[in-house]
Amino acid sequence: MFLDNRQVAMDSALEAMADSIDYFQDNLERLRPSLRDSLKPHYEARAKSMHELQELSRKHLNLLPRDADVERDDYMWLWSRLKSFVGNESQVVIGELLEQERVLMQALSTLFTHPLPEPMEPVIEECWKGCRALIRELYRLQKQRPKR
Repeated sequence: MFLDNRQVAMDSALEAMADSIDYFQDNLERLRPSLRDSLKPHYEARAKSMHELQELSRKHLNLLPRDADVERDDYMWLWSRLKSFVGNESQVVIGELLEQERVLMQALSTLFTHPLPEPMEPVIEECWKGCRALIRELYRLQKQRPKR
């Protein structure tokens, strides 16, 4: 079955959301506890929105969820670990989380260029706002110096 452009855009947004959640969960132990506590509510809200969008996508776009790209995840994890040897581990993870947010914002931007079923619009807008709030929080945390 081939996907139309709107389905591809939704699939890309859902994949970017899942990747960002997975990356955060996979790297929790690399973050200082205070950073973990600051970021966790953002990712919990994202998981809730993602599940809601998956249900709406099934119902309105006949779109079934896909599995994550495991090879890409392995590469990202290895690259991030290598960067940690030359920098502060929490700061490396924050930088990677920011990159995940950039990818998600691009996917959401593309999704907004397609006609979407009315019930999906508020959920996607909430995802956009959540992404912006998380980016602001990540930049704020990036400016903080680790306490020793």
